[in-house]
Amino acid sequence: MTQPSSQILAALEHDLSRLAAGTHHDPHAILGVHRHGASHVALVLLPQVAELRIAGRPATRLPGSDFFLLESTNALPPHPQLDWIDSQGHGRQQADAYSFLPRVADSDLAGFANGSHQDAWRWLGAHACEYDGNAGVQFTVWAPDAGRVSVVGPFCLWDGRRYPMRSLGASGVWALFIPGIAANEVYKFEIRHRDSGLVFLKSDPYARASELRPATASVVAPARGHDWRDADWLTNRSRRDWLHAPMSIYELHAGSWRRGPGGRFLTWRELAPQLIPHVRSLGFTHIELLPITEHPLDDSWGYQTTGYFAPTSRHGSADDLRYFIDECHLAGIGVLLDWVPAHFPRDAHGLANFDGSKLYEYADPRRAEHQDWGTLVFNYERHEVRSFLISSACYWIDEFHFDGLRVDAVASMIYLDFSRRKDDFLPNKHGGNTNLEAISFMQELNAVVHGRFPGVVVCAEESTDWPLVTRPTDAGGLGFSMKWNMGWMHDSLGYFQQDPLYRQHHHDKLTFSMMYAYSENFILPLSHDEVVHLKKSLLGRMPGDEWQRHANLRLLLAWMWTFPGKKLLFMGAELAQDSEWNFADQLPWHLAQRPLSAGVARLLGDLNRLYVADARLHELEFEHQGFRWIDCDDRTHSVLAFQRLRRGAPAEDALIVALNFTPVPRELHRIGVPYGGEYRELLNTDSSMYGGSNLGNLASVRANAEPAMGQPRSLDLILPPLAAVILAPVAREG
Repeated sequence: MTQPSSQILAALEHDLSRLAAGTHHDPHAILGVHRHGASHVALVLLPQVAELRIAGRPATRLPGSDFFLLESTNALPPHPQLDWIDSQGHGRQQADAYSFLPRVADSDLAGFANGSHQDAWRWLGAHACEYDGNAGVQFTVWAPDAGRVSVVGPFCLWDGRRYPMRSLGASGVWALFIPGIAANEVYKFEIRHRDSGLVFLKSDPYARASELRPATASVVAPARGHDWRDADWLTNRSRRDWLHAPMSIYELHAGSWRRGPGGRFLTWRELAPQLIPHVRSLGFTHIELLPITEHPLDDSWGYQTTGYFAPTSRHGSADDLRYFIDECHLAGIGVLLDWVPAHFPRDAHGLANFDGSKLYEYADPRRAEHQDWGTLVFNYERHEVRSFLISSACYWIDEFHFDGLRVDAVASMIYLDFSRRKDDFLPNKHGGNTNLEAISFMQELNAVVHGRFPGVVVCAEESTDWPLVTRPTDAGGLGFSMKWNMGWMHDSLGYFQQDPLYRQHHHDKLTFSMMYAYSENFILPLSHDEVVHLKKSLLGRMPGDEWQRHANLRLLLAWMWTFPGKKLLFMGAELAQDSEWNFADQLPWHLAQRPLSAGVARLLGDLNRLYVADARLHELEFEHQGFRWIDCDDRTHSVLAFQRLRRGAPAEDALIVALNFTPVPRELHRIGVPYGGEYRELLNTDSSMYGGSNLGNLASVRANAEPAMGQPRSLDLILPPLAAVILAPVAREG
């Protein structure tokens, strides 16, 4: 074994000490194969190893160190093989990682740095690939305040000295290709802060797979193996006029819809044949998944995300998720993803204090902390963070064919003083309370998604009266497709909780939302948030005896499905469950056998089918021409009546909707209509099919010649107790 020359050791001394101390930014400049005068020198850093052979020749361990050196007068292979036995007695062989310079395009670094990159996941993170015929994984991570970043995992016994990464200059990006490892390998990044010297062990922000909690390592994702079959769906989606198309959404928590034996989570492949027929039987057009991005705590329901590019491992692989969405599309069902760009948790392995600095979050605690949730706020001012979030949004749509995003907690992003005292927030540069960078980010997000993925929708959960949420960005709006109508939800539930005896005093709760119904493109939400935290289930809110409670629930659903706006209903409502949602268990499926519960499910299916089939109920949900009050002032009887119209249709073509919010039947209740003739009862929530008393208007009712409510004709209707009736003209007379 030839001892290295003193000149080479002297030349390497400073760099070797930096590498040993974990402070070297460019290990490739020292490790690997290099020329030193007339000599070819291979230098390897390999802790916990007694002997090493480089290109088949024994290497010399430098005294008192973990460095091995081979000096040769002849050229060495460009990627010399390393052979050693590790401290556990296992023989290892691989090409020298430091003979491969990382491959990252300057254009990617530039786009990432200026905040315009839409696909940063394609090069950041871990990617199995080949380099000069050598299979391995390229790791890339953004950590600008790090003094050293290493890739660690079982392949190096989690020793951060083994694979330090190369800094790519001012970009703050670090990269390393490691040959000999492959997809499904687990890993993390060991990060040393350049000033404090503190060391952090972090999961990969761009990981596309993660371990199942409580384990927190990232996983090298395999290449996509699923062959998509939904080309026709995607083509039709790109042409779909979603503004005027029906959309009724079944909101779903995949972990508690149904459980497997022993209470285990079902995989996506197990869910598909059970869930999809159920959703189809109920007539919904879309499923919305509560966040299925990776998260460490079940109790967060997915809203405290740590993996913005990783489907949670609770339900299987990424290909399993692709299969599920593909099956939904083949069944004619769209799939929306609940996505959380407003905040992230403080878990030590996650984004918080990522490289020892406030990297993803704001530095000032008056902006950084979500005091309500104990989480951290993204720094929307930082270009790389914007690239991260926009890339995440595009990733789910592009890679998984999601049909839209529901953006959580938009109000908390807009307002700097959200849930803060007046003296506990940092105003913007104009002295105001709005987050200008977050507003700009949302506008950019919506412009990118709508421009790149025609037909995909982006829906805002925004709980304030911020203007123009769903108006185009070039008109000063935020650019969302739709917004949750929280006002309608609060007012409607507040009204239905009242004893019918007192509802006449709260009549305005039902009519007020029409004052602003067309100021935005609204979704009417009865979501998961309304059936937890002691709010009771929907049925649990309803007053009266058992029959009346179910009648009230049926009436609420009819009110929702006939009022302008897309529909969203959380799972379990179809079972008329009395208990609140329990995320730790499956839905109480035994209730489906109860006649009253079965009636609610049957009604929900019929409402959805009528809503989808009849353009009068969905075509003009965002335009005032589609709705006309017949009677909105009958608070004495707690009755409402209105018309629903299709685009360009005459008044005589309107659907007639009448709702009785008391348990008192209204015999021969007169409402005005524009034309005489016969009106057929399309749906009656008091039908015995739904568990009602079967009171109604038989097959049809004929208009009278007497004028009423400013209309030239009138109908004398039988309004069943706590029920809605929907009628359509079948023959016009005069």
